[in-house]
Amino acid sequence: MSIDFPVHGLMVPEPQVLPFAIGSFDTIGELSRAGFPHRHTFYEIVHVTGGRGTHVVDLAHWPLDPPHLCVIAPGQVHYWDEVDGLTGQVLIFNEDFLLSHPEDVAALRTLAGRPWLRLTGADHELPALMQELDREYRALADGYAGVLRSYLHILIVRALRASAPGAEPVTPGRAPGRTPGRTDELVATFRQLIAEPGGRSVADCARRLGVSTGHLHALVKQATGRTPGRLIRQQQTLTAKLLLARTDLTVRQIAKECGFGDPAYFCRFFRRETGMTPGEFRGGAGGNHHDPRLESIAALPEGP
Repeated sequence: MSIDFPVHGLMVPEPQVLPFAIGSFDTIGELSRAGFPHRHTFYEIVHVTGGRGTHVVDLAHWPLDPPHLCVIAPGQVHYWDEVDGLTGQVLIFNEDFLLSHPEDVAALRTLAGRPWLRLTGADHELPALMQELDREYRALADGYAGVLRSYLHILIVRALRASAPGAEPVTPGRAPGRTPGRTDELVATFRQLIAEPGGRSVADCARRLGVSTGHLHALVKQATGRTPGRLIRQQQTLTAKLLLARTDLTVRQIAKECGFGDPAYFCRFFRRETGMTPGEFRGGAGGNHHDPRLESIAALPEGP
């Protein structure tokens, strides 16, 4: 029997309109240090500078030994266990904020599998980048959205370099009931399948993976907190946004790339998912990836 953990959506403070926020545990809010198991629909990068206790990610227990950095990906279950004096910076954003560097999605997934990056003298640039992100976010100077995207991309790339396999000295404890293996591989392969051009249905993915649609639904829902259908729709929406913002493909061509044979149905789907037509989105993004209309697609709490 799977457990339906609470799912938190990205809520950014006003007057910001970006699907992005950075601040301390206090300014981001109490949920940033929640002591109960939950999932996110967004990415979270945490730079811990002080405190005692344990960070639990997918039932692996990671003792706090600051300073260190960690990435929590959408769908991962995590919570802070018996922490005291927790300090540091919290950076939250969704995949809309990665449209300029879509390759960062794979990097973030890799980093999420290596929860604690212990910061040594050689990694001093990572806290400095977090500070620059925070400073730029609060200054709201002209062009700040583009600067934030650039700093975030550099932070992700340098964190990936610093977290090479075998470099992590911390060994996690593990709570009973965690059974990595076939399930993790299947869900990872499912994510790869739905990212392929042309789009995939749940039934098609199940056939490719050699499981029933019901079994795939149960495994993906348990591992990510979202249904396979929801993840497919999110991937189609992200692909469409990327192609609208960064190519001159027609709506018909983009619809086909996203797995839609009927452009009219694709337009209805896109509007339902984003609140905008493809034309309105492209008009806001067209050639200027920092247009406020592109930035303001907020990630609200979502269902499965």
